[in-house]
Amino acid sequence: MKKYLLIITALFFSLQVLAQSGLKKDTQAPLFTARDNSGKLLDLKALLKSHKAVVLFFYRGQWCPYCNKQIKQLQDSLQLLTGKGAYVIGVTPETGENINKTIDKTHASFSIIQDKGYAIMKAYDVNYVVDDALNSKLKSYGIDLEKNNGNADHVLSVPATYVINPSGKIIYVHFDKDYTKRPSVSSILAVL
Repeated sequence: MKKYLLIITALFFSLQVLAQSGLKKDTQAPLFTARDNSGKLLDLKALLKSHKAVVLFFYRGQWCPYCNKQIKQLQDSLQLLTGKGAYVIGVTPETGENINKTIDKTHASFSIIQDKGYAIMKAYDVNYVVDDALNSKLKSYGIDLEKNNGNADHVLSVPATYVINPSGKIIYVHFDKDYTKRPSVSSILAVL
């Protein structure tokens, strides 16, 4: 029964994100400046000058087991990623308190940004609004987007991953509207 509920939820999420297409490989990455979970000011342009690449990924929240699995895999391979000169950044709509819950669950030690106004998510075309029917369904599973994100917008991101080179060009994209599909660390390492 639980399997069928997950399939139905996945179908609803897939229908919600039909309009989103994300950015394509070989396009210029939108620049941004934001504070991460530790208060550090991150400027993408400056990071690209001081690193061989930035691995930028978007996740939905601490309540998402697929997100936590991806974050844990990135953390487990962080030395490999940084060894190739990459700087890893996670972007989420969840509150700082919930980012801390994500860190507790995954032991993430890389930068995570709360995209409170969704500026980064919009720039990368990964944001979408969860409709009332799906929001009610999520609540029935104990997932309260208003509490998790600290607002009543019900905005989530398509879980997308981008690798950006020093010239600001996107050299790798994993954008799949099926939130259960995430890139392997080996596929990210292959482009670094």
